[in-house]
Amino acid sequence: MSPELIPALRERVPLLSDLTDEQLNALAELGVEQHFDAGDVTVAAGSPADAMFILLEGEIEARADDKALYMARGGEITGKLPHSRMVTFARTVRAVTAVWQLTIPESSFTEMFHRVPSLEVKLIRVMADRIRNFAVDEVQQSKLAALGKLSAGLAHELNNPASAASRAAAEIRQNLKRLRELDASIAAAQLTPEQRLALVKSETAALNHAQSCTALDALTRSDREEAVGIRLQNLGVPDAWGLAPELVDAGLTTASLDEFAKCSNGVFRESLSRVGVLILLDRLSEEIQESMGRITSLVKSIKDYSYMDTTPERDVDLHKDLENTLRILENKIRKSGVQVERDYDKELPLICANGSELNQVWTNLIDNAIDAMAEDKSGREKLLKVQTGRKLDRVVVEIFDTGPGVPEQLRSQIFEPFFTTKKQGQGTGLGLDLVQKIVHRHHGDIRLESAPGRTCFQVLLPIKRS
Repeated sequence: MSPELIPALRERVPLLSDLTDEQLNALAELGVEQHFDAGDVTVAAGSPADAMFILLEGEIEARADDKALYMARGGEITGKLPHSRMVTFARTVRAVTAVWQLTIPESSFTEMFHRVPSLEVKLIRVMADRIRNFAVDEVQQSKLAALGKLSAGLAHELNNPASAASRAAAEIRQNLKRLRELDASIAAAQLTPEQRLALVKSETAALNHAQSCTALDALTRSDREEAVGIRLQNLGVPDAWGLAPELVDAGLTTASLDEFAKCSNGVFRESLSRVGVLILLDRLSEEIQESMGRITSLVKSIKDYSYMDTTPERDVDLHKDLENTLRILENKIRKSGVQVERDYDKELPLICANGSELNQVWTNLIDNAIDAMAEDKSGREKLLKVQTGRKLDRVVVEIFDTGPGVPEQLRSQIFEPFFTTKKQGQGTGLGLDLVQKIVHRHHGDIRLESAPGRTCFQVLLPIKRS
């Protein structure tokens, strides 16, 4: 025992500052002084958790994926604390700077409490603080992970219509240039007023037909495109086969092509190309409108999902929130090959609740169901069913999936914090714990029924809050 140890225990460790010299000597006698240089391993991952460390000087940390998961500095007590159920150390811990510590083996805990009785309560408080801080960090990490998943899905969902609108805009720009060239050619032709009027009427009729026509069956469309393509080719129209589909959509046939030729007076090819360009421009503008509509709808879903600009508790439409959640997770649902079935009670009333919190419930339950089916190797159909109903003064929301189910021996643990059936690194075990807390905070109840091919989480919520 170094002569500096007892003064260091008193002066550098706040938890031990009120102990007597006799009690500090007892700790020193039960422990072993250790010194580490910066970079040294103080604890190896997987080693037995059989000692408590009183840090007197320096700093230690555990890292994973180049991120610090845990840090402790001089003056703190760490390692295996009394009454902890830790069996092994999960991470390798290294000294960040030179470290001086007193290591007390677990085998000496009973004697330590006998000689220093007041220390037991103090260490229990330290362990409680550590558990609370760990839980807060894990909840935060869980929320960030969920946010990351949602962000990736939303980015994909927004990117598709945005890319479609961008492509359509680029094509419009190219075709406007082509349209100006065709207009110049037609304007230079010596058309009579009657021919110009006839040409405008033919174009208008073709555009109206293109906007209102119903889709032809594949065989009829193919035959008509071939006939129009051959006729255009015979008339010397460039890009005859590229133009044929647009003209068929415009309702033109071989007979109407001949009529169109009568009023074009030498600009037949330009007039037909102009009709094709006008139809294409109309289609492209529709595509942009649809794409922007999808983006607007998705942004609205996100706003509704998060309940921005609203009070925490309000009248909540569960069907609307469930649909918003499904929309937010649409990309993951599609990628996992999951089919969605809805069975909503149309008479379901609004409920008074915190909609943003309930959306976390639906997100966790649906996300877990998708993950369960994605990992299922049985070959069963992947079906997610969302069902609502009413039981007396409560509404019921049920999330069914056709995954492998939760084994019977694990069902009693499924809502426990930090318990997860997912592979290491894929789940924190806090999703269902958070779900249960939110449901209970709403004076509701959550139940699980599970068998291979049919798992159901049932959430019951009061219609009116007291």
